[in-house]
Amino acid sequence: MRFLVTGGAGFIGSHYVRTMLEGGYPGYERVGVTVLDSLGYAGNRENLPASHPRLEFVRGDVCDLPLLLDLLPGHDAAVHFAAESHVDRSLESAAEFVRTNVMGTQTLLEACLRTGVERVVHVSTDEVYGSIEKGSWTEEWPLAPNSPYAASKAGSDLVARAYWRTHGLDLSITRCSNNYGPRQHPEKLIPLFVTNLLEGEPVPLYGDGLNVREWLHVDDHCRAVQLVLTRGQAGEVYNVGGGDERTNREITGRLLELCGADWSMVRHVPDRKAHDLRYSLDDTKIRDELGYSPRIPFDRGLAETVAWYRDNPGWWKPVKHGRADDEKGSGR
Repeated sequence: MRFLVTGGAGFIGSHYVRTMLEGGYPGYERVGVTVLDSLGYAGNRENLPASHPRLEFVRGDVCDLPLLLDLLPGHDAAVHFAAESHVDRSLESAAEFVRTNVMGTQTLLEACLRTGVERVVHVSTDEVYGSIEKGSWTEEWPLAPNSPYAASKAGSDLVARAYWRTHGLDLSITRCSNNYGPRQHPEKLIPLFVTNLLEGEPVPLYGDGLNVREWLHVDDHCRAVQLVLTRGQAGEVYNVGGGDERTNREITGRLLELCGADWSMVRHVPDRKAHDLRYSLDDTKIRDELGYSPRIPFDRGLAETVAWYRDNPGWWKPVKHGRADDEKGSGR
């Protein structure tokens, strides 16, 4: 058995691949994995074992149909993580998000259809629902994205649904809440704030910091993706929540404590355009139908994540200082 994992050198995709290769998913200890990744700014070959016998790495573009048609024969499933994912970047360069997220998804699904790939999971985000003042989104909630990033992911979800409905492709969609954990690119809130504080630099907090996000450890998310891959139903969407809602201000306070800093290190920056106030997923469906539940409590997971960044400056310093926009605000 062999799986294709797109975006497998990124934060979430690489965690899924490493867990698979380490035998972390019972019954799939012998699966071969092909990673397709363009190694853009958020992809890092160091996130993957260099010479694992069950891993094949291919550097390439998910929009490259001839490449996919050549690569996919012999694969039993495709797990589609590849995406442009940072909201701030989408405000400045929306075209690349539409290309990668919408066209890349369509290209992959067309290639899967033509080459007979039996199963596909399309990994999406809660941001496609927009913002919710109270209550939580179910999978039937209308899509109302508010940023170019979220709109491109909503578009990719609809393309994925169309390939299931029109062509009968055995495909499911997951929509997750905010992920955190080791090896996350330091443009996102938690690693940006942690690495700034470790270097004695202030942290940029958007607006009043009262935007609410639901947090999910990357390991719990990847377990959910594997459950959907192996037990999910074709044409179905599965929300994957963390069940732990925090304001960005609360997250900031906890990170200050864990890094031995105080509020003098916080700089309030102008709020992002159309900044969504609150995200909240109802994940009853995946819990009841597939037996999913998060295993890593947020406080423990956050402390372990901070410790990982403290212990691994050799990983994040080259990643962080290879770009010029570290002083932008954060808070997905």
